[in-house]
Amino acid sequence: MAFAGKYELESQEMYEEFLEAIGLLKAKTDHKVSQRCSRMETPLHGLKQSQTGVGVKFKAPVTLENGKLSIQFPQYHFTAEIVDNKLVMTCVTAGEKGVTFKRVNKRI
Repeated sequence: MAFAGKYELESQEMYEEFLEAIGLLKAKTDHKVSQRCSRMETPLHGLKQSQTGVGVKFKAPVTLENGKLSIQFPQYHFTAEIVDNKLVMTCVTAGEKGVTFKRVNKRI
């Protein structure tokens, strides 16, 4: 399942609540998605280094199972999948007051 491409925001739910939960309410985001593993240049599974929205570097396991990409960020769990040719991204914060942010992007 290819994630690579250009996408345009179609809808989102709980965005401001999610940003508040992780301390980034005033942040601006720009999502660019690429998938190098389509040519098997680098394996997708395994421990990868990444960076949070405030520049904190971390290592986390990245998995791709049943067409769903999954990454455990320090403050939330991220998943992305293609559903009806749309990129659906979900971020879930932990705890009793956890917030689930969902963003749907259409391919352009």
